[in-house]
Amino acid sequence: MGVGKRRDCRETRQMILVRNLRLDIGQSSDRLKVKAARELKLPTWAIKDVKITKRSLDARRKNDIHWLYSVAVSVDNEEKLLAKCKSKNVAAYEAPEYTVPQASAEIRPVVAGFGPGGMFAALVLSMAGLKPVVLERGADAETRRKKVEAFRAGGELDPECNVQFGEGGAGTFSDGKLGTGIRDMRIRWILRTFYEHGAPESILYDAKPHIGTDILINVVQSIRKAVIAHGGEVRFNSKLTGLVTENNTLRAVRVTDETGEYELPCERLVLAVGHSARDTFEMLEKTGVPMEAKPFSMGARIEHKQKMINISQYGEDNESLPAADYSLNVHLPDGTSAYTFCMCPGGEVIAAASEPGGVCTNGMSNSRRNGENANSALLVTLSPEDFPYDGPLGGMYWQRDIERAAFKASGSYHAPAQTVGDFLTHKKSERCGEVDPSYKPGVFWCDLHDVLPERITSVLENALPELGRKLNGFDAPDAVLTAPETRSSSPVRILRDERRQSQIRGLYPCGEGAGYAGGITSAAVDGMKCAEAVIQSL
Repeated sequence: MGVGKRRDCRETRQMILVRNLRLDIGQSSDRLKVKAARELKLPTWAIKDVKITKRSLDARRKNDIHWLYSVAVSVDNEEKLLAKCKSKNVAAYEAPEYTVPQASAEIRPVVAGFGPGGMFAALVLSMAGLKPVVLERGADAETRRKKVEAFRAGGELDPECNVQFGEGGAGTFSDGKLGTGIRDMRIRWILRTFYEHGAPESILYDAKPHIGTDILINVVQSIRKAVIAHGGEVRFNSKLTGLVTENNTLRAVRVTDETGEYELPCERLVLAVGHSARDTFEMLEKTGVPMEAKPFSMGARIEHKQKMINISQYGEDNESLPAADYSLNVHLPDGTSAYTFCMCPGGEVIAAASEPGGVCTNGMSNSRRNGENANSALLVTLSPEDFPYDGPLGGMYWQRDIERAAFKASGSYHAPAQTVGDFLTHKKSERCGEVDPSYKPGVFWCDLHDVLPERITSVLENALPELGRKLNGFDAPDAVLTAPETRSSSPVRILRDERRQSQIRGLYPCGEGAGYAGGITSAAVDGMKCAEAVIQSL
């Protein structure tokens, strides 16, 4: 696959990168031109153009919180200037480009799932001229939003259209974080694509980019329209229910929609169904698709006042600063570990069930992150040896057991909740303290030791005081634990080779659900790579 960018994404080349430019809080970004000129030892007028490439908040010293910027600048005689400049903060700037090659196929490729992995696989395949068919078991984003809101207001759960299933996948109802631990030249193209379809420009340079649910709902619809404009087709309310194979090679897929079941010819299937498609995992196991149980994590959401997190991280609650976040982990003496995940500043805990009779939680933030509370998953690392069930779906069945136990505890989709102080003393909570839980349709006060397995609660008991030493107030007695958080990642890995194919030839397991990604951006990257593998197979 060549390195290139679409014509509509082309960026200026031959620029100079200037790093570590400091701006005080409240200082205008207009000052960056002056600071860059000073670093380059040039008059300000010599700087023709300034483009922000990275922005991060330096809060290591609470009495000296400031922004650090990297900028790309355009000047005359760039090469000559670079040759004589001795500053370690100055380097040549190159924007990697990404190009989608053209291809053709007699039978259209199929993409199952329209979360980040499936969405970017479909976008690349459609731009390549392959006119993919996308199967999404849930509804379009706007219909999905209405159904999620109705469920949170106390309505019925739609098992086919909820926080987990529908256009945009589980990431649509999240904080919309785009940060990732992987390094890949495709990431810039992904961020650019999000920006071109309505995300804020800041995602192109923020060290911790995020979009927010309120914006993501529109962004994913715009990307879907781009897939269609390039010749692709998106079929909502269409669930993958079977594979038709011949000599260990994919020949067709079975699809169930509102009219019944039909067979769709298919020789190349990008399987991007997400981490909650349990019925699909069961179908794949019965079909003989090789898979294995993988480590994953479960626990609860922990909720604090955002003001408290701001003060702990910044030393003050300053409206000029963004809502503070955190990322914590602890390794305990007995070999167990716990960590925070999917932290949502100014967000809320949401009902994330996808199966009737089960309760699970997740976190969500809107773009402004201006809610009263902060929340995060507080998770315990679990391995297949911990699972009470054998086989590749052992972790999945354990998830389901815990979610059903939570539902049984309250007799409804109200989530079991307990203050941290009561949890640490094994005392049933009767009410909240300073932190009012944000979960809708509401919480059921209880002792979480009666709901969560001892393997999880014992680790959380030991971890909370340690994490409180890392972030002041994290283990405050009034902090609220809302459980269970079971869908942090897939409990299953669908095996694939170096060409991203299963032993079932033509099947490309993809993204978070297949066990190869952990978040919006990494799933999107994997989707692009799977699409590239499909193109290369033609």
